[in-house]
Amino acid sequence: MSTAPQTVAVIGGGRMGAGIAQTFAAAGSALTVIESNEQAATEARERIAASLARAAEKGRLNEPAEDILGRIVLIGSVEELPAGVDLLIEAVPEDAALKARLLASAEKAVGERTVLATNTSSLSVTELGAALSRPGRFLGMHFFNPVPASELIELVVAPTTTDETLQAALAWTRALDKKDVVVKDSPGFASSRLGVALGLEAIWMVQEGVAEPEAIDTAMQLGYKHPMGPLRLTDLVGLDVRLAIADHLHAILGERFAPPPLLREKVARGELGRKSGQGFYTWH
Repeated sequence: MSTAPQTVAVIGGGRMGAGIAQTFAAAGSALTVIESNEQAATEARERIAASLARAAEKGRLNEPAEDILGRIVLIGSVEELPAGVDLLIEAVPEDAALKARLLASAEKAVGERTVLATNTSSLSVTELGAALSRPGRFLGMHFFNPVPASELIELVVAPTTTDETLQAALAWTRALDKKDVVVKDSPGFASSRLGVALGLEAIWMVQEGVAEPEAIDTAMQLGYKHPMGPLRLTDLVGLDVRLAIADHLHAILGERFAPPPLLREKVARGELGRKSGQGFYTWH
């Protein structure tokens, strides 16, 4: 049976980073979460604590929530990382320059055997790896929101990624009791490319007055057995996140990923989905 890494570091304690930290901590790993300032660190800890409390209420934890939280430490920079980190995952917003800079800094702070990973949902793992001196130990580990409940981790392999690195990531994925899919580095990988294509077409249908969001989502749920319709999923992912991915894919793959004007308009109005209270649905 695969075992979780002993020590894991996560750069970024937002929704995704906090979920990744919680998931590894619940599997027994010692976690270090890096946040840029004290307020962000406090919010990250509160985010993890609240999520653990909900998981405990649903009977999803194998030990007290406070014990899991006790394995998570927050620090302010990669220079403060403890020695001997087995796995470091970057989980900051989808900004290639920011990710590359943080990964390069982290590489200098950890040991030569540390596996480095990015949680990007669409950016080129190959290009991010170019910022590293040892790109062979780097790959994409694309987690899905909400991380603790999601079954999937998409492992993205660049041409430089060694088989040893991939095998370590596969073992850790299975130790988390999650399913893996392995894909070669390409625009949008498998999940984002297909998910965004479906979501954008659904938004075009709303813009063109084909049907209301509820009708489109119900059609996909009942007709194609999707657990959630593409528009409700867009609200959960964040309309701003979906727009950023669409713009990236549009630039590389062409017009079939052109974002609908309606998506840009809603983002400009601050209608970002669940996190803002309004998207294609109203959230309370």
